[in-house]
Amino acid sequence: MFLSELSIRRPVFATVMMLALVILGIFSYRHLNIDMYPDVEIPVLTITTVYEGAPPESVEREITRRIEEAVNPIQGVKHISSTSQEGISSIVIEFTLETRINDAAQEARAKVSAIRGDLPKESDESVIQKLDFSAAPVVSLAVRSAVLDAKALTTLVDKRVKRRIENVAGVGRVDLVGDSKREVNVWLDPTRLEALGLGVNEVISGLGHENVDTPLGRLNREGVEMPVRVSGKPAEVSGYPDMVVAWRDGRPIRLKEIARVRDGVEEPRSLALVDGVPSVALDVLKQSGANTVAVADGVKRIVGVLAPELPQGVEIQVVRDSSKFIRDSVEDVETTILLGGLLTILIVFCFLNSWRSTVITGLTLPISVISSFIVMNALGFTLNVLTLMGLSLAIGLLIDDAIVVRENIVRHLQQGKDHVRASLEGTAEIGLAVMATTFTIVAVFVPVAFMRGIVGKFFYQFGITVTFAVLLSLFVSFTLDPMLSSRWVDPDVEGGAGTGRNFIYRALVRFNELFERVASFYRLVISWSLDHRKTVLGIGGAAFFSAVSLSPLLGSSFFPVYDHAEFQINFTCSPDAGLDESRGRTYAILNALRGVPGIELTYATVGAGETGTVREGAVYVKLKDRRDREYDQAELESMVRERLARIAGIIPGIVYADSMHGGAPINMNLKGDDIGTLKSLSEGLKKLMTQVPGVVDVTSSLDEDKTEVRLQVDRAKAVDVGLSTLQVVETLGPLVGGKVAGTYEDPDGDSYDVRLRLPDDYRRNPSQVGRLTLLSVKEDGTRTLVPLGDIAQFNLDISPARIQRLDLRRQVTLSANNAGVPLGDAIDAIRNKVEAVGLPPGYVISWSGEAEDMAETFQYIFEALALAVILIYLILAAQFESFIAPLSIMISLPLSLVGVVVILFFTNDTLNIMSLIGLIMLMGLVTKNAILLVDYSRVLRKTGMDRRTSLIEAGRTRLRPIIMTTLAMIFGMLPLALALGPGAEMRAPMARAVIGGLITSTLLTLILVPVVYTVLDDVMLALGRRFRRKAPEHGAVAG
Repeated sequence: MFLSELSIRRPVFATVMMLALVILGIFSYRHLNIDMYPDVEIPVLTITTVYEGAPPESVEREITRRIEEAVNPIQGVKHISSTSQEGISSIVIEFTLETRINDAAQEARAKVSAIRGDLPKESDESVIQKLDFSAAPVVSLAVRSAVLDAKALTTLVDKRVKRRIENVAGVGRVDLVGDSKREVNVWLDPTRLEALGLGVNEVISGLGHENVDTPLGRLNREGVEMPVRVSGKPAEVSGYPDMVVAWRDGRPIRLKEIARVRDGVEEPRSLALVDGVPSVALDVLKQSGANTVAVADGVKRIVGVLAPELPQGVEIQVVRDSSKFIRDSVEDVETTILLGGLLTILIVFCFLNSWRSTVITGLTLPISVISSFIVMNALGFTLNVLTLMGLSLAIGLLIDDAIVVRENIVRHLQQGKDHVRASLEGTAEIGLAVMATTFTIVAVFVPVAFMRGIVGKFFYQFGITVTFAVLLSLFVSFTLDPMLSSRWVDPDVEGGAGTGRNFIYRALVRFNELFERVASFYRLVISWSLDHRKTVLGIGGAAFFSAVSLSPLLGSSFFPVYDHAEFQINFTCSPDAGLDESRGRTYAILNALRGVPGIELTYATVGAGETGTVREGAVYVKLKDRRDREYDQAELESMVRERLARIAGIIPGIVYADSMHGGAPINMNLKGDDIGTLKSLSEGLKKLMTQVPGVVDVTSSLDEDKTEVRLQVDRAKAVDVGLSTLQVVETLGPLVGGKVAGTYEDPDGDSYDVRLRLPDDYRRNPSQVGRLTLLSVKEDGTRTLVPLGDIAQFNLDISPARIQRLDLRRQVTLSANNAGVPLGDAIDAIRNKVEAVGLPPGYVISWSGEAEDMAETFQYIFEALALAVILIYLILAAQFESFIAPLSIMISLPLSLVGVVVILFFTNDTLNIMSLIGLIMLMGLVTKNAILLVDYSRVLRKTGMDRRTSLIEAGRTRLRPIIMTTLAMIFGMLPLALALGPGAEMRAPMARAVIGGLITSTLLTLILVPVVYTVLDDVMLALGRRFRRKAPEHGAVAG
């Protein structure tokens, strides 16, 4: 072959090529970022609109539905889901994967801007942003103090900690939780307002007019420009009580006459507890596309600098670090690569019994792995679990070509040829077969890289990395191996390995002598198989159909279950719960967790995040390392569920930190129009789900109803006194929800809100609000104070705490986890129960979350599997110049299923993404052995050898490289299959599926392939004779 001949003739050139690949690979490796998964942009937009104080039904009617209808016509929209709850509308738009998200975001902004006039003017501007699925906190910090009060501690954290963290490269946002931010509280006294004849709206306006700091322009004095500013804001908070807010009878009314002013804090809306101790927490979120490990390292570096700078009695602690699991997982995969490589080289040494041959063959491994980093860096890949897992799985593959080439060269050397001739002829003889086997490997990884769906995007880097690594190994096998074989004399090969050597060499000689006896016995096995073809075919068919019948027992799931060493308890309190009630429920959960073994730390929050409410909380539970605890995560979760079930007033659910959807794997969506019907149906379906074994943490998005105070304005009475409904809203809204009437700037230049609000006793009692007076100014200038109770009625009503919609219709989502049963089995059981009950017309059920992803992904995987089989067939047809001959080789494909099913059954694994990707890999791996066998048999037949003898001789000759390559692949994947490191349980099913399939397919291939080859050859001969007989008959008729 050209490459081999060039390398043999120009050894320095070949050496320089290898050195260049290694140097560039090391350089590229240093520039690769580390992350858990590939950075995948998923086309999803979120539209968040705050409508402070508005009930869920108003939010849905006045904001959510209008925005949904506006953005629905955007091209590429796949689903629109929304949640309307008190004071906030959250809309999620999912686009098809082909959609350019930046263009879609721009169009969405234009659509929302066009309807801004139709939305309530009291609502905030809608925030439209791309949804980053990796936007969970990268690091969470907690600051606590036994000497500072909440306000002082928050100010310290805001000024000295948060701002430093925000400057770390890659940090996108820092959220404070459990903070008590400084605020100037202005508590209005309705009694004094009434006595002085002041309306609430007048006070708001007066304070706004006085608390100003406004630029007026510039003055020019002798060529020097000087800005002019009116500064009406007090320099100290103590200046606010003396501020004039109105005039009566020529007398100024100062704020202290009608209100109590305090340098206080905002109304608490969040809570943070670290191991039960109140703290101010900082959740650090990274920018989209930023590297998780780099951001976490930067944050922790700043924490190390800040800790000694903080005042005495103030402590800062890292309570959550998502980079640790990423780093541990990546290091574990790197370790499996190293161990797999060492085991693979050990197998080569055992068979070749020569350290020189082992070095010549083994050099392919590091060169191929290191060189693959060049491609990864050029394509913008990262060192993540999937790319490294691909290299780990490919360890055995990368050395296969070198094994076959070196083994054939050694065979030619043992025939008495010189090194150059043996290297040239040995490589040329096996070259086409080696290329065919490599291209079959490429044929299975390319479809994996280009699978459809979100998971296909994640596995793109996996497939491309392995593809280029395998192609690089082929290049090294055709260049470096022949060159070294031609130059490096191996006395162990030429002089008889093991003679007079040490114990290891003598043991390996005996091992190889034993293998030669096995090879000789294999000749008898092939001979017997060819004499009993029906029996052999029957055994193969029985094994295949047994595996097919056993496969349903495996069950199916989306991803394998593995020990995260952390989980999170999300909980919801009653719809009417305030922060005090949620705090009590949180402490109840923490008390329940104290008796659970293996917990290292708890970090509880209430009201965290941009859309968090005071009735929603989460407890992050960090477990000890697996080797330091008695129970695995699943067992601990079961203990936690039992304890949570005894706590009244909460709806709990356990989720995992790396869940793609951030929630439960089972999500059943019930869609309809009437909220009452949806509620009754969902309650019945929820009961059905709780009856399914293995289905736990069942929750409904349609919570209990929430009590709502409705103010009904009598329009006629309001008009009579010169007021409108809008004036009522503009007055009451700020007081009930709090009205920011400007800002106060401290000496450091930091701004704090000045907020007007009713006293707490008014806000607790709706009837007290009716005593408020509103100032009415008629057209003739007449000013009248009107008690609110004279023109409006207060009624208590019931409304849903939140309203969900999907694709412009109302929906209820029933969510659940699966415990002890595969996800697919749990979903099938739920489906069967629901179908038995039935639904009324107009109401339908759909699935989302992992259930939907699993169904779509399995479809895409089987498409990739079918494409891989077709590509393998086409490559083999081109290799053998026959459309029939490849069928004898492809009989190996179904035989691999036997080992896959058996090993997954005994390791208690399911059919999931990882094991199915392993099955696709097998399609390329198992054909390698059959190609080597059939190709050499055809070569021998061309020399005049009969079919039977050629098959027996080919089997005897090719048994060694077949067993060597198979064992190399098995031992290369063994560390991955054993799942010894953090998160390794997720990766193990892929390696286990490959190992099981390799074992059974190799054993059955060695027997079945020769038999199928002869059967197909007989068919071809029979067809040939038939056509030859018909040809003269047609010729005679024509004559």
